[in-house]
Amino acid sequence: MERIEHDIVIVGSGLAGLRAALEASRVSRGRLDVGIVTKVQAMRSHSVAAEGGTAAVLYPDEGDSLEGHVWDTVKGSDFLADQDAVELYVRTAPEELRLLERWGMPWSRRPDGRIAQRPFGGHEFPRATFAADKVGFLEMQTLYGAIQAFPNVHVHHEWFVTSILQGDGAFRGLTAIDLKTGNLVVVRAKAGIIATGGAGRIFGFTTHGHHSTADGLYMAYRAGLGLKDMEFIQFHPTGLVPSGILITEAARGEGGFLVNRDGERFMKGYAPSKMELAPRDVVSRSEMTEINEGRGLDGPDGIPCVGVDLRHLGKETILERLPQIREVTMKFLGIDPVNEIVPIKPAAHFTMGGVHTDIRGATELKGLWAAGEAACVSVHGANRLGSNSTSICLVYGRITGAEAAAHVEGWQGDGIPKDAVLAEERRIFDDTLRGSGDVSPYGVRDRLQAIMDEHAYVFRHGDELANALGAVRALKAEAYRNVADTEKAYNTNLLHVLELDSLLNAAELVLVGALARQESRGAHTRLDFPKRDDVNWLKHTIAHRTADGPRLSFVPVTITKHQPVERKY
Repeated sequence: MERIEHDIVIVGSGLAGLRAALEASRVSRGRLDVGIVTKVQAMRSHSVAAEGGTAAVLYPDEGDSLEGHVWDTVKGSDFLADQDAVELYVRTAPEELRLLERWGMPWSRRPDGRIAQRPFGGHEFPRATFAADKVGFLEMQTLYGAIQAFPNVHVHHEWFVTSILQGDGAFRGLTAIDLKTGNLVVVRAKAGIIATGGAGRIFGFTTHGHHSTADGLYMAYRAGLGLKDMEFIQFHPTGLVPSGILITEAARGEGGFLVNRDGERFMKGYAPSKMELAPRDVVSRSEMTEINEGRGLDGPDGIPCVGVDLRHLGKETILERLPQIREVTMKFLGIDPVNEIVPIKPAAHFTMGGVHTDIRGATELKGLWAAGEAACVSVHGANRLGSNSTSICLVYGRITGAEAAAHVEGWQGDGIPKDAVLAEERRIFDDTLRGSGDVSPYGVRDRLQAIMDEHAYVFRHGDELANALGAVRALKAEAYRNVADTEKAYNTNLLHVLELDSLLNAAELVLVGALARQESRGAHTRLDFPKRDDVNWLKHTIAHRTADGPRLSFVPVTITKHQPVERKY
């Protein structure tokens, strides 16, 4: 068993993780030893899939305002966002975009040379800063390049973190499998940051990469930390049919139309003032209503869907502003959006819930923070506005990196809990690698995703949620610890079984929260409770692990300025 040491260890190499490493290095002037542990090669983290924009107020001289961004975010959240956290995020975001520019980010430009911004759903001002439709990849490339200037940052590519180590009520480090060798590694550290992304792969029809398997959420849950608001899953209105590949909201921000089988722009019947640029929960419900009432298109593989029509934008605009979308639709469907309507429907896209943190990203365990999609501060509340996700990754990467560095400077304590390490070694190698399961883990995963796609999608009902919860718990009880590959090196079979643990537990938490929340709010729409209920449900759910399953508790929403009102667009 190998042992290594870092002052700070960051789990995850997406936007939040890279930004945290940069900030910890900047504020410490490179004195701290920072480790990044990532189960993929760093530049393959899911953040590279972000396409449309990064929200921030850049032009108050042209009519935008910080208060406007706060209000749009709070309203978009269906008033479940903590408003003090929203204000901190909005105030910090503009400087993050300017920092990226100084580090070399190739933002798209206006004719006058200033950074360009485009409209995005739920925003009253065009504040989605973009680089064509490849913003996540280029932001990642910029941050990864900037990290090369800091020799104190060490990236451990293709290491799979399996558990959080703690002692005396504080973070002590991690255990991880070096996938290249299959050996267990103990990472001793004075501070840690979870930046592992969301739980998108609990669904089959999703924009998430295959490695978005809720690993960080599950390791926090196993360590006794609370997971907040897990019932809120965002469905992006434009997932390419049948693959689920993201068709960026920028397609609508640039003027694309959503149409039904009659060629009608149906959003006029649901959000007449915002049309296609209503928030994602509103658009997703509208699309599914069109499909359920028989006005959908006959999509590929006979899948009912609606369409996004870009033809009127013209080839020049599509090539300049949406080149990746054209490439994707042509490669995967043989459809050229210059000439044809693109088939789409809502796809699981973002986990609004996550590890419960305070306004500075601190978890319930001293010395451990969470940032990005893995964390629930909560800025997004019940529904995230498009283009807020990448900027919150930057903002909270910055905040948690600085907080962790300050913690290390005053750190006292030592020691690795040896019993916990030995128990984790037995769980991985004895119970799983050499497990006696007789059920295909891949079959279990496919059944899980089918259950979630059917019963926890855009529209939900208590009876279906209860049935789904029973089915998921039955899957958890199956003997799926069947690892056919017994070799240690690059054993992706073992990795997939361990990921399945994370997926099953994340799905259970989504269903438990959704069943408990007897109202409709944001992305959580209960057909049997169709109204928002501020009297009983203007509060966050927090799930803690017990021997009998998740235990729910509740904390109030922080309201500073904006009282809940009816949400209209």
